[in-house]
Amino acid sequence: MTESSVDSPAGTDVAERHVRELETLHAISGVLAAGSLQKQVLVEILDVLHDQLGMTHGTLMLLSAGGDELVIEVGHDLPERKRQAVRYKMGEGIAGRVVQTGKPAIVPRISQEPLFLDRLHKQRDASGDEISFICVPIAIGDEVMGTLSADRIFNESASLDEDVRVLSIVTSMIAGDVHKHRELAAERRALEEENIRLRGELEDRFCPENIIGNSSAMREVYMAIHQVASSDTTVLIRGASGTGKELVAHAIHYASPRAKGSFVKVNCAALSENLLESELFGHEKGAFTGAIQTRKGRLEQADGGTLFLDEIGDFSAATQVKLLRVLQEREFERVGSNHTQRVNVRIITATNRNLEQAVESAIFRQDLYYRINVFPISLPPLRDRKDDILLLADHFVEKYSKTMSKGVRRISTPAINMMVAYHWPGNVRELENCIERAVLLSTDGVIHGHHLPPTLQTSDASGTVGEGTLQDRVDLFERDIIVDALKRSGGNVAQAARDLRCTSRILRYKVHHLGINHKTYCRGR
Repeated sequence: MTESSVDSPAGTDVAERHVRELETLHAISGVLAAGSLQKQVLVEILDVLHDQLGMTHGTLMLLSAGGDELVIEVGHDLPERKRQAVRYKMGEGIAGRVVQTGKPAIVPRISQEPLFLDRLHKQRDASGDEISFICVPIAIGDEVMGTLSADRIFNESASLDEDVRVLSIVTSMIAGDVHKHRELAAERRALEEENIRLRGELEDRFCPENIIGNSSAMREVYMAIHQVASSDTTVLIRGASGTGKELVAHAIHYASPRAKGSFVKVNCAALSENLLESELFGHEKGAFTGAIQTRKGRLEQADGGTLFLDEIGDFSAATQVKLLRVLQEREFERVGSNHTQRVNVRIITATNRNLEQAVESAIFRQDLYYRINVFPISLPPLRDRKDDILLLADHFVEKYSKTMSKGVRRISTPAINMMVAYHWPGNVRELENCIERAVLLSTDGVIHGHHLPPTLQTSDASGTVGEGTLQDRVDLFERDIIVDALKRSGGNVAQAARDLRCTSRILRYKVHHLGINHKTYCRGR
C-alpha cells in the first residue's frame, strides 16, 4: 500500500507549516485583542510574521488623505527617516499596482522584476541570497486602503501562494480597524481644518481694522490696541455697558503672539463669590458639596493664551487677594488643594465701574487697582461718536438682512435723523437691537422712522411738533415715502410716481404741499 502524503517528509513539512501559520494567526489575533489599532500594534503584527514565518521587511502602507499616493504606516526594522521619505504614487511599482488593481502580487525573484523599484529593500539579502516578494491589498469590499508586503529568501520548493493566503487572512483581520483608523484620522484632519478656518474668521472678525468706527475717539482706541497687542502687558478696558469692551479684548488677543492660544472669558458679575472662585481657579473632587470630580479652572484653560475678566469691579475682597497673586506670580491653587500651579497667561480686564471711587470706598483693593491699571483703554459711549452711528447702522442692516434673508437696502433720512438725535444710553448694543427690530419690520427694503422703537421717535428727531395731529403724522409718513422714491429715481418725479403707482400730477401736488425740493435728489448734484 502506498504511504500517505501526510506520512511522507513533504507532507510532514506541509503539516508543520500549517501549524506555524495557525500559531501565527492566533498570535496576531491576541495582539489585536490586546488593544485598539495603533502603530505599535501593527509593528507587533509584523514582528510576529518575522519571528513565526520568517517573513522579513514586513511593510504596511496606506493611501494618503488625497488617495493619490501610498505612504508607509509601519515597517519592520525600517528607520523612521526612510519611512517618512518613501512614497509610491497610484500604479507606481508593485505596491502601487496592487492598490490600483486590488489583486495580490507575487515576485519569485525581485532581481528579475522590472517593476521592483528597490526603494525600501535590496534585491539580495546580506548573504547574497535571492529575495522573493509578496504584496497583498488591504481592502473592505471594493475599497482598497493600502497594502501589506513582506520579503522571503527565495526557495524553489517554497509555496508563495501559501504566503499570499496567510497575508490575505491577516489583512482581513486588520482591515476593519485600519478603516476605522483612517476615518478617525480624516475626522481629526477635518476638525483641524475647521479649527483653522474658524480661527481665521475670528481673527478677521475681531481684528482692529474690522471694528466698526472711524471717529477720532475710535482711532485713538485702534492706536492703543496696536501699541499694547505685541506685549504681555495687563490691559484694563474701561467703558459703559454695550460699548464693545469684549470686542477690543478679542482684537488685542488676535493681534498678539498668543493668537494661536485660547481666548477664555469670565463674566465676574454673573457668578457668586464661591462659584467665581471655582470657575476661575478650578476645584478638586470633594472640595465642596457637588464637586463630584476634579475640574480645571479658566486660568488653566487659558494657559498659553489670554484670560479676559469682564466686570472685574464685581470681585469680592477674598477673590481680589487671590487674583492679585495670579497677576504678580502667575501662581494659584485649586479650591480644595494645597498644590501650587503655575500658568503662562495674559490677563485682560474690563469694567464699567468707577474703580477710583471703589478704591476710596475700600470696596476695591488699591494694590490690585494699580496692578490691573497698567495700560488702560477707554471706550467712548456712542453718544460721543455720532460720526460712527451710520457706519454701525449700515453694518447691522447688512448683518441682519443676511440673517433674516430680507433685502433691506438702506435707511431712510428721517430714520437716520432719529438715530443721530438719540442719546443711546445702551450704546452700540442698543443700536444693534434697534436695527434688528427695524429689519424685521421692514417690508419694502427700506428702514423708515416708524420701524424704530418709540424711544427714538422724539419730536426733534422725527420733525413733528409736540404730540402732533393725525394729519401731521400722515404728512410725516407721506413725506418719508416720497423722499425715498425721489432718492431712488434721482429726483425724477415721473419715475418716482410710477414707482409709487400714482400720477405725476398727484405726486407733484404732494411734493409742493409737503415742501419737498425734488431737485435736491437729482443725480450729479
